[in-house]
Amino acid sequence: MARKGRGGKRKRVCQFCVDKIDVVDYKEFNRLSKYLTERGKILPRRISGNCARHQRQVTLAIKRARQVALLPYTTE
Repeated sequence: MARKGRGGKRKRVCQFCVDKIDVVDYKEFNRLSKYLTERGKILPRRISGNCARHQRQVTLAIKRARQVALLPYTTE
């Protein structure tokens, strides 16, 4: 449970669980781009707030979207 007052950090909630999305689709590149940094790296689970199941699906979907050129590998 989060502390009250200073320094209390609230645990992030998995957005896919909230929206009741079972399978993450690589064609939804607008949703997937939220889980990339400006440099094109995939955000880790502790920062994105995803559950383990959905984080694995997000990672796989981002890699598939990169293969078909929907998302960039890097930005310059």
